[in-house]
Amino acid sequence: MSTESAIHEKPVRSPCVSICALDEGDLCVGCQRTGAEIAGWGRMSNDERRAVLVLCEARARAGGMLFTVPGR
Repeated sequence: MSTESAIHEKPVRSPCVSICALDEGDLCVGCQRTGAEIAGWGRMSNDERRAVLVLCEARARAGGMLFTVPGR
């Protein structure tokens, strides 16, 4: 991504779903971010935020919170 387009890019939105509680593993049961990721979200670049979203999806899948319907 060019510097010019990065300047005008909208911020990547938070995955927060307003179910805010950290489990014993320091993961939010709503969005699957760690406490540190939640606290640092406002200071992250869009690339850093996208990387966190990838981790959140992987955590949700590993925890059985996301699944894929075959054939779709």
